[in-house]
Amino acid sequence: MSDAKQEQTGKKLRIAVIGCGGISETQIKALKNFPDVELVGAMDTAPARLKLMEENYGFKNLYTDWKKMLKEVQADAVTICTPNGLHVEPTVDAAAAGCHVIVEKPMAMNVEECHKMIDACKKAGKKLMVGFQYRFHPNTDFLVRAREDGRFGKVMFVKCQALRRRGIPNWGVFGQKKLQGGGPMIDIGVHVIEMAHYVMGQPDPVAASANVWTYLGDKKSDVISQWPNWDFKTYTVEDLAIGQIRFENGAILQIEASFAAHIEKDVWNFTLMGDKGGCQWEPPMIFTDRAGTMVNEIPAFVGPKGDFPYMFNAKLRNFVDGCLHDAPLKAPGEAGLAVQKILDGVYRAAEAGKEVPIR
Repeated sequence: MSDAKQEQTGKKLRIAVIGCGGISETQIKALKNFPDVELVGAMDTAPARLKLMEENYGFKNLYTDWKKMLKEVQADAVTICTPNGLHVEPTVDAAAAGCHVIVEKPMAMNVEECHKMIDACKKAGKKLMVGFQYRFHPNTDFLVRAREDGRFGKVMFVKCQALRRRGIPNWGVFGQKKLQGGGPMIDIGVHVIEMAHYVMGQPDPVAASANVWTYLGDKKSDVISQWPNWDFKTYTVEDLAIGQIRFENGAILQIEASFAAHIEKDVWNFTLMGDKGGCQWEPPMIFTDRAGTMVNEIPAFVGPKGDFPYMFNAKLRNFVDGCLHDAPLKAPGEAGLAVQKILDGVYRAAEAGKEVPIR
């Protein structure tokens, strides 16, 4: 929304922050630039994080209990930036308190929690959005427009890769399954899955097969890496996950995700094959046939640089406009549920050692 429109309406969205870790700072930096947003409170269980919120971002209303904050600050909306295991409860509480909700990815720990979150927000008549910033990336927008224009025809196969050679987080609780739900599949694989699924047209998943392996993260390592000295003693997630999803329309999606793998270099990409054309995300390119010739089409310009500040600004702008002006949300709770079904399917299939139906 333009500044002029904001001035005309006079509306401001009062937003409170639940969870003040690193990702909340990226959000706050974007939100502070919106003239139609007022940041009214911050909650975290760590006093050091609350002190940082006060000193660096000017928060006055600081809490260690989100229930108390919701009662006292009278927010219009909340952004939930907690570990995955603490997404469902504050979402349900915030909706009951009359707040719209944006929750960082993944939406929850499992499908059942997603349903609870969606139901709570529907019952309260409030918006629910999932922080899928990569569907706001200019490359993703370009490929969605190409699919809508019929450039790919029937989508048959998509291959997603979110691979780090050695990128186990040495902060937070990313290595603890009980708090995160899993490792690279649910932490970084979710991003490539969500943008690829969006480009595909969001078909319904029906079955999954997969395997996961842990072989490096739970051991002490002397290998020089970008994030050394992770807590290997509490590491209970996978290093590498490989999954395959079948959709009701017959399409197949394969996903490879790793925190640590013996590969040449990190990979962050997906490729798509349709019966009329194909594409890749990075660099954005369409593969098709023209004038009796196999052609690779490279766009001259797809939009602004899709870095983290740009994507977070775009997704939060969409959330604010959805709350204030009923604009359509690009990543509503139902989109988070669809991706969670894929994630759950991968982990359940790996545990079962066979293909499993997706519920």
